[in-house]
Amino acid sequence: MNGDDLLALQAELGGELGFDTLAVRAGYQRTNEAEHNEAIFPTSSYVYQSAAQAAARFSGDDPGNIYSRFTNPTVRTFEERLAALEGAESCVATASGMAAIMSTCLGLLKTGDHIVSSRAIFGSTVVLFNNFMARFGVDTTYVDLTDLSAWEAAIQDNTRILFLETPSNPLVEIADIAQLAELAHQHDCLLVVDNCLCTPALQKPLALGADVVIHSATKYIDGQGRGIGGAVLGSKTLVGEEVYSVLRTTGPTMSPFNAWIFLKGLETLNLRMQAHCRNARELALWLSEHPAVAKVHYPGLKDHPGYELAARQQSDFGGLLSFELHNSSREAAWQVVDSTRLLSITANLGDVKSTITHPATTTHGRVPEEDRLKAGITDGLLRIAVGLETLDDIINDLQRGLSRLV
Repeated sequence: MNGDDLLALQAELGGELGFDTLAVRAGYQRTNEAEHNEAIFPTSSYVYQSAAQAAARFSGDDPGNIYSRFTNPTVRTFEERLAALEGAESCVATASGMAAIMSTCLGLLKTGDHIVSSRAIFGSTVVLFNNFMARFGVDTTYVDLTDLSAWEAAIQDNTRILFLETPSNPLVEIADIAQLAELAHQHDCLLVVDNCLCTPALQKPLALGADVVIHSATKYIDGQGRGIGGAVLGSKTLVGEEVYSVLRTTGPTMSPFNAWIFLKGLETLNLRMQAHCRNARELALWLSEHPAVAKVHYPGLKDHPGYELAARQQSDFGGLLSFELHNSSREAAWQVVDSTRLLSITANLGDVKSTITHPATTTHGRVPEEDRLKAGITDGLLRIAVGLETLDDIINDLQRGLSRLV
Protein backbone atom coordinates (compact mmCIF):
# COMPACT_ATOMS: atom_id res chain seq x y z
CA MET A 1 0.00 0.00 0.00
CA ASN A 2 1.47 3.36 -1.07
CA GLY A 3 1.45 6.46 1.10
CA ASP A 4 -1.37 8.01 -0.96
CA ASP A 5 -3.41 4.82 -0.55
CA LEU A 6 -2.84 5.01 3.20
CA LEU A 7 -4.27 8.52 3.31
CA ALA A 8 -7.26 7.35 1.26
CA LEU A 9 -7.83 4.46 3.66
CA GLN A 10 -7.64 6.82 6.60
CA ALA A 11 -10.27 9.07 5.02
CA GLU A 12 -12.45 6.05 4.22
CA LEU A 13 -12.30 4.84 7.81
CA GLY A 14 -13.17 8.34 9.04
CA GLY A 15 -10.44 8.53 11.64
CA GLU A 16 -6.75 8.40 12.38
CA LEU A 17 -4.90 5.16 11.80
CA GLY A 18 -3.21 3.65 14.83
CA PHE A 19 0.38 4.30 15.89
CA ASP A 20 1.56 0.80 15.01
CA THR A 21 -0.08 0.96 11.58
CA LEU A 22 1.65 4.25 10.81
CA ALA A 23 4.95 2.88 12.13
CA VAL A 24 4.77 0.05 9.60
CA ARG A 25 3.06 1.69 6.62
CA ALA A 26 3.34 5.51 6.59
CA GLY A 27 5.40 7.51 4.13
CA TYR A 28 6.33 4.93 1.52
CA GLN A 29 5.66 5.22 -2.21
CA ARG A 30 6.11 1.80 -3.79
CA THR A 31 8.13 1.82 -7.02
CA ASN A 32 7.20 0.20 -10.34
CA GLU A 33 9.02 -2.92 -9.18
CA ALA A 34 6.11 -3.54 -6.76
CA GLU A 35 8.46 -4.39 -3.87
CA HIS A 36 6.89 -5.25 -0.51
CA ASN A 37 9.77 -3.95 1.60
CA GLU A 38 10.96 -0.35 1.39
CA ALA A 39 13.66 0.16 -1.21
CA ILE A 40 17.08 1.70 -0.57
CA PHE A 41 18.14 4.36 -3.08
CA PRO A 42 21.95 4.51 -2.86
CA THR A 43 22.33 7.21 -5.51
CA SER A 44 23.99 10.60 -5.32
CA SER A 45 22.07 12.24 -8.15
CA TYR A 46 19.00 11.93 -10.38
CA VAL A 47 18.29 12.12 -14.11
CA TYR A 48 15.82 14.61 -15.58
CA GLN A 49 13.65 14.12 -18.64
CA SER A 50 14.71 17.45 -20.12
CA ALA A 51 16.68 20.62 -19.48
CA ALA A 52 13.41 22.36 -18.66
CA GLN A 53 12.57 19.81 -15.96
CA ALA A 54 16.05 20.14 -14.47
CA ALA A 55 15.64 23.90 -14.30
CA ALA A 56 12.19 23.54 -12.70
CA ARG A 57 13.55 21.15 -10.09
CA PHE A 58 16.41 23.44 -9.11
CA SER A 59 14.14 26.48 -8.95
CA GLY A 60 11.64 24.66 -6.78
CA ASP A 61 8.77 24.97 -9.26
CA ASP A 62 8.72 21.19 -9.78
CA PRO A 63 9.03 19.24 -6.51
CA GLY A 64 11.17 16.13 -6.78
CA ASN A 65 14.63 14.66 -6.39
CA ILE A 66 17.64 16.86 -7.09
CA TYR A 67 20.65 15.62 -5.15
CA SER A 68 20.81 13.11 -2.30
CA ARG A 69 22.36 15.59 0.08
CA PHE A 70 18.85 16.95 0.58
CA THR A 71 16.43 14.81 -1.49
CA ASN A 72 16.51 11.04 -1.31
CA PRO A 73 13.49 8.70 -1.51
CA THR A 74 14.59 6.42 1.33
CA VAL A 75 15.40 9.32 3.63
CA ARG A 76 12.11 10.98 2.68
CA THR A 77 10.18 7.83 3.63
CA PHE A 78 11.81 7.88 7.07
CA GLU A 79 11.04 11.58 7.46
CA GLU A 80 7.39 11.18 6.52
CA ARG A 81 6.91 8.13 8.73
CA LEU A 82 8.46 9.77 11.79
CA ALA A 83 6.45 12.94 11.13
CA ALA A 84 3.27 10.85 11.09
CA LEU A 85 4.17 9.30 14.43
CA GLU A 86 5.04 12.65 16.06
CA GLY A 87 2.08 14.47 14.54
CA ALA A 88 4.40 16.93 12.77
CA GLU A 89 3.92 18.80 9.51
CA SER A 90 7.54 18.41 8.55
CA CYS A 91 10.62 16.33 9.39
CA VAL A 92 14.25 16.81 8.38
CA ALA A 93 16.57 13.82 8.86
CA THR A 94 20.20 14.49 9.77
CA ALA A 95 23.48 12.63 10.06
CA SER A 96 23.28 12.40 13.88
CA GLY A 97 21.36 13.67 16.86
CA MET A 98 23.95 16.39 17.40
CA ALA A 99 23.63 17.36 13.73
CA ALA A 100 19.90 17.77 14.37
CA ILE A 101 20.55 20.16 17.26
CA MET A 102 23.21 22.06 15.32
CA SER A 103 20.96 22.40 12.27
CA THR A 104 18.13 23.66 14.45
CA CYS A 105 20.40 26.31 15.98
CA LEU A 106 21.77 27.41 12.61
CA GLY A 107 18.30 27.53 11.08
CA LEU A 108 16.48 29.36 13.86
CA LEU A 109 19.12 31.57 15.52
CA LYS A 110 21.27 34.53 14.50
CA THR A 111 24.05 36.58 16.07
CA GLY A 112 22.79 38.34 19.18
CA ASP A 113 20.15 35.73 20.00
CA HIS A 114 19.93 33.98 23.36
CA ILE A 115 19.09 30.42 24.45
CA VAL A 116 17.65 29.41 27.80
CA SER A 117 18.49 25.76 28.31
CA SER A 118 17.95 23.18 30.97
CA ARG A 119 21.13 22.40 32.85
CA ALA A 120 20.22 18.71 32.55
CA ILE A 121 21.13 18.11 28.91
CA PHE A 122 23.57 15.89 27.04
CA GLY A 123 27.18 16.93 27.61
CA SER A 124 27.90 17.40 23.90
CA THR A 125 24.94 19.79 23.65
CA VAL A 126 26.49 21.89 26.42
CA VAL A 127 29.76 21.95 24.48
CA LEU A 128 27.91 22.91 21.28
CA PHE A 129 26.21 25.84 23.02
CA ASN A 130 29.23 27.02 25.03
CA ASN A 131 32.10 26.42 22.62
CA PHE A 132 30.56 26.83 19.18
CA MET A 133 27.29 28.76 19.23
CA ALA A 134 29.00 31.31 21.48
CA ARG A 135 31.55 31.94 18.71
CA PHE A 136 28.70 33.15 16.52
CA GLY A 137 27.36 35.49 19.18
CA VAL A 138 24.62 33.25 20.59
CA ASP A 139 24.70 33.11 24.41
CA THR A 140 23.15 30.46 26.62
CA THR A 141 21.79 30.62 30.17
CA TYR A 142 21.28 27.35 32.06
CA VAL A 143 18.51 26.71 34.56
CA ASP A 144 17.12 23.83 36.60
CA LEU A 145 14.83 21.74 34.42
CA THR A 146 11.89 21.64 36.82
CA ASP A 147 12.03 25.24 38.17
CA LEU A 148 9.52 27.21 36.09
CA SER A 149 10.34 30.47 37.87
CA ALA A 150 14.03 30.04 36.97
CA TRP A 151 13.10 29.59 33.31
CA GLU A 152 11.03 32.77 33.37
CA ALA A 153 13.70 34.78 35.19
CA ALA A 154 16.34 33.74 32.63
CA ILE A 155 14.37 34.93 29.60
CA GLN A 156 15.78 38.10 28.04
CA ASP A 157 14.54 40.42 25.32
CA ASN A 158 16.73 38.55 22.81
CA THR A 159 15.80 35.03 23.93
CA ARG A 160 14.74 33.01 20.93
CA ILE A 161 14.76 29.37 22.11
CA LEU A 162 13.94 27.45 25.27
CA PHE A 163 15.73 24.10 24.99
CA LEU A 164 15.31 20.99 27.10
CA GLU A 165 15.37 17.22 27.31
CA THR A 166 12.55 15.50 29.13
CA PRO A 167 13.09 13.03 30.64
CA SER A 168 16.60 14.31 31.25
CA ASN A 169 19.75 12.25 30.90
CA PRO A 170 20.93 10.75 33.23
CA LEU A 171 18.76 11.84 36.20
CA VAL A 172 15.46 11.32 34.30
CA GLU A 173 13.92 14.51 35.66
CA ILE A 174 10.58 15.49 34.13
CA ALA A 175 9.71 18.93 32.79
CA ASP A 176 6.16 20.19 32.30
CA ILE A 177 6.14 20.65 28.53
CA ALA A 178 2.76 22.39 28.41
CA GLN A 179 3.77 24.96 31.05
CA LEU A 180 7.09 25.67 29.34
CA ALA A 181 5.36 25.99 25.96
CA GLU A 182 2.96 28.55 27.41
CA LEU A 183 5.87 30.46 28.98
CA ALA A 184 7.87 30.38 25.74
CA HIS A 185 5.00 31.68 23.66
CA GLN A 186 4.23 34.46 26.14
CA HIS A 187 7.72 35.76 25.43
CA ASP A 188 7.71 35.08 21.66
CA CYS A 189 10.17 32.22 22.07
CA LEU A 190 10.25 28.74 20.58
CA LEU A 191 10.17 25.62 22.75
CA VAL A 192 12.56 22.96 21.47
CA VAL A 193 12.26 19.54 23.11
CA ASP A 194 14.71 16.66 22.76
CA ASN A 195 12.38 13.64 22.77
CA CYS A 196 15.14 11.07 22.41
CA LEU A 197 14.44 9.11 25.60
CA CYS A 198 10.69 8.73 25.09
CA THR A 199 10.22 8.71 21.32
CA PRO A 200 6.70 9.35 20.00
CA ALA A 201 5.72 5.92 21.32
CA LEU A 202 5.69 7.39 24.85
CA GLN A 203 5.45 11.16 24.45
CA LYS A 204 4.41 13.73 21.82
CA PRO A 205 5.78 17.17 22.73
CA LEU A 206 4.16 18.92 19.73
CA ALA A 207 0.73 17.94 21.03
CA LEU A 208 1.68 19.51 24.37
CA GLY A 209 2.61 22.84 22.77
CA ALA A 210 6.28 22.45 21.79
CA ASP A 211 7.39 24.05 18.51
CA VAL A 212 10.26 21.75 17.55
CA VAL A 213 11.14 18.16 18.47
CA ILE A 214 14.66 16.74 18.25
CA HIS A 215 15.60 13.07 17.98
CA SER A 216 18.77 11.08 18.03
CA ALA A 217 17.57 8.23 15.84
CA THR A 218 20.71 6.41 16.92
CA LYS A 219 18.98 5.52 20.18
CA TYR A 220 15.52 3.95 20.57
CA ILE A 221 14.33 4.70 17.03
CA ASP A 222 16.98 2.33 15.69
CA GLY A 223 16.88 0.19 18.81
CA GLN A 224 19.60 -2.18 17.61
CA GLY A 225 22.76 -0.06 17.87
CA ARG A 226 23.35 -0.20 14.11
CA GLY A 227 23.40 3.34 12.74
CA ILE A 228 23.90 7.03 13.47
CA GLY A 229 21.22 9.57 12.64
CA GLY A 230 18.95 12.33 13.89
CA ALA A 231 15.81 14.24 13.06
CA VAL A 232 14.14 17.62 13.54
CA LEU A 233 10.33 17.86 13.49
CA GLY A 234 7.89 20.75 13.54
CA SER A 235 5.97 23.06 11.24
CA LYS A 236 6.48 23.47 7.50
CA THR A 237 7.93 26.93 8.09
CA LEU A 238 10.29 26.29 11.02
CA VAL A 239 11.51 22.86 9.98
CA GLY A 240 10.43 22.41 6.36
CA GLU A 241 11.98 25.73 5.34
CA GLU A 242 14.38 27.14 7.97
CA VAL A 243 16.05 23.94 9.17
CA TYR A 244 15.81 22.26 5.77
CA SER A 245 17.68 25.16 4.16
CA VAL A 246 20.61 24.52 6.52
CA LEU A 247 20.72 20.87 5.57
CA ARG A 248 20.47 21.65 1.86
CA THR A 249 23.45 24.00 2.01
CA THR A 250 25.73 22.59 4.72
CA GLY A 251 25.03 18.89 4.26
CA PRO A 252 24.84 17.08 7.65
CA THR A 253 22.79 14.50 5.80
CA MET A 254 21.40 11.10 6.75
CA SER A 255 22.54 8.30 4.46
CA PRO A 256 19.92 6.24 2.58
CA PHE A 257 21.15 3.03 4.20
CA ASN A 258 20.82 4.47 7.72
CA ALA A 259 17.36 5.81 6.85
CA TRP A 260 16.37 2.29 5.82
CA ILE A 261 17.71 0.93 9.13
CA PHE A 262 15.65 3.47 11.06
CA LEU A 263 12.54 2.59 9.05
CA LYS A 264 12.96 -0.98 10.24
CA GLY A 265 13.41 0.33 13.78
CA LEU A 266 10.18 2.32 13.63
CA GLU A 267 8.24 -0.82 12.72
CA THR A 268 8.89 -2.34 16.15
CA LEU A 269 9.28 0.88 18.17
CA ASN A 270 6.09 0.59 20.20
CA LEU A 271 6.66 -3.05 21.13
CA ARG A 272 10.26 -2.42 22.13
CA MET A 273 9.45 0.65 24.21
CA GLN A 274 6.85 -1.32 26.17
CA ALA A 275 9.44 -4.00 26.92
CA HIS A 276 12.13 -1.44 27.85
CA CYS A 277 9.71 0.24 30.25
CA ARG A 278 8.67 -3.03 31.85
CA ASN A 279 12.25 -4.14 32.52
CA ALA A 280 13.33 -0.69 33.72
CA ARG A 281 10.47 -0.43 36.19
CA GLU A 282 11.26 -3.81 37.75
CA LEU A 283 14.99 -3.10 37.88
CA ALA A 284 14.36 0.28 39.53
CA LEU A 285 12.27 -1.41 42.23
CA TRP A 286 15.04 -3.94 42.88
CA LEU A 287 17.75 -1.28 43.05
CA SER A 288 15.67 0.87 45.40
CA GLU A 289 15.81 -1.94 47.99
CA HIS A 290 19.50 -2.74 47.58
CA PRO A 291 21.66 -1.84 50.62
CA ALA A 292 24.48 -0.48 48.45
CA VAL A 293 22.19 1.97 46.66
CA ALA A 294 21.42 5.37 48.20
CA LYS A 295 18.91 6.61 45.61
CA VAL A 296 17.29 5.50 42.37
CA HIS A 297 16.29 8.01 39.68
CA TYR A 298 13.37 6.58 37.71
CA PRO A 299 10.10 8.44 37.09
CA GLY A 300 8.12 5.20 37.35
CA LEU A 301 8.83 5.04 41.09
CA LYS A 302 6.10 6.75 43.07
CA ASP A 303 8.62 8.64 45.23
CA HIS A 304 10.17 10.26 42.14
CA PRO A 305 9.30 13.99 42.16
CA GLY A 306 8.18 13.81 38.54
CA TYR A 307 6.05 10.67 38.87
CA GLU A 308 2.63 12.32 38.57
CA LEU A 309 3.72 14.64 35.76
CA ALA A 310 5.30 11.77 33.81
CA ALA A 311 2.13 9.75 34.25
CA ARG A 312 0.14 12.62 32.68
CA GLN A 313 2.32 13.55 29.71
CA GLN A 314 3.88 10.17 28.92
CA SER A 315 2.19 6.85 28.21
CA ASP A 316 4.91 5.02 30.19
CA PHE A 317 8.07 5.86 32.13
CA GLY A 318 10.89 4.93 29.76
CA GLY A 319 13.83 2.55 29.69
CA LEU A 320 16.52 4.73 31.30
CA LEU A 321 17.39 4.94 34.99
CA SER A 322 20.28 6.01 37.14
CA PHE A 323 21.24 5.35 40.73
CA GLU A 324 23.60 6.73 43.36
CA LEU A 325 25.76 4.57 45.56
CA HIS A 326 26.12 5.03 49.32
CA ASN A 327 29.85 4.92 48.63
CA SER A 328 29.90 7.96 46.35
CA SER A 329 33.48 7.63 45.17
CA ARG A 330 34.50 7.19 41.56
CA GLU A 331 36.37 4.03 42.54
CA ALA A 332 33.24 2.38 43.92
CA ALA A 333 31.24 3.31 40.83
CA TRP A 334 33.94 1.97 38.53
CA GLN A 335 34.05 -1.25 40.55
CA VAL A 336 30.36 -1.85 39.87
CA VAL A 337 30.84 -1.13 36.18
CA ASP A 338 33.90 -3.33 35.85
CA SER A 339 32.23 -6.22 37.67
CA THR A 340 29.54 -6.61 35.02
CA ARG A 341 29.85 -9.38 32.48
CA LEU A 342 26.53 -9.14 30.66
CA LEU A 343 25.83 -5.40 30.52
CA SER A 344 27.77 -3.50 27.86
CA ILE A 345 30.07 -0.78 29.16
CA THR A 346 29.19 1.95 26.69
CA ALA A 347 27.73 5.44 26.79
CA ASN A 348 25.19 4.69 24.07
CA LEU A 349 21.58 3.97 25.00
CA GLY A 350 18.34 2.79 23.44
CA ASP A 351 19.73 -0.58 22.39
CA VAL A 352 18.09 -3.96 22.96
CA LYS A 353 21.32 -4.71 24.86
CA SER A 354 21.49 -3.18 28.35
CA THR A 355 24.28 -0.65 28.79
CA ILE A 356 25.96 0.83 31.85
CA THR A 357 28.07 3.96 32.09
CA HIS A 358 29.61 6.36 34.58
CA PRO A 359 28.28 9.75 33.40
CA ALA A 360 30.79 11.90 35.31
CA THR A 361 33.68 10.49 33.26
CA THR A 362 31.91 9.73 29.97
CA THR A 363 28.81 11.56 28.72
CA HIS A 364 29.48 14.58 30.95
CA GLY A 365 33.24 14.23 31.17
CA ARG A 366 33.87 17.40 29.12
CA VAL A 367 31.50 19.49 31.25
CA PRO A 368 33.32 21.61 33.87
CA GLU A 369 33.12 19.97 37.30
CA GLU A 370 31.20 22.85 38.86
CA ASP A 371 28.53 22.70 36.14
CA ARG A 372 28.45 18.93 36.28
CA LEU A 373 27.79 18.89 40.02
CA LYS A 374 25.11 21.55 39.64
CA ALA A 375 23.40 19.20 37.22
CA GLY A 376 23.55 16.41 39.83
CA ILE A 377 26.19 14.33 38.01
CA THR A 378 28.21 13.05 40.98
CA ASP A 379 31.07 10.57 41.04
CA GLY A 380 28.80 7.98 42.66
CA LEU A 381 26.15 8.09 39.93
CA LEU A 382 25.69 5.23 37.46
CA ARG A 383 23.31 5.12 34.49
CA ILE A 384 21.70 2.07 32.98
CA ALA A 385 19.81 1.95 29.70
CA VAL A 386 17.76 -1.15 30.40
CA GLY A 387 17.61 -3.50 27.46
CA LEU A 388 15.48 -6.49 26.56
CA GLU A 389 17.45 -9.31 28.15
CA THR A 390 15.81 -11.53 30.77
CA LEU A 391 15.40 -9.30 33.83
CA ASP A 392 16.90 -11.82 36.29
CA ASP A 393 20.07 -11.92 34.22
CA ILE A 394 20.40 -8.13 34.35
CA ILE A 395 19.86 -8.17 38.12
CA ASN A 396 22.38 -10.95 38.70
CA ASP A 397 24.98 -9.11 36.63
CA LEU A 398 24.60 -5.95 38.70
CA GLN A 399 24.53 -7.85 41.96
CA ARG A 400 28.07 -9.08 41.31
CA GLY A 401 29.52 -5.60 41.78
CA LEU A 402 26.97 -4.13 44.19
CA SER A 403 27.40 -6.97 46.68
CA ARG A 404 31.05 -5.99 47.14
CA LEU A 405 30.01 -2.55 48.43
CA VAL A 406 27.79 -3.82 51.24
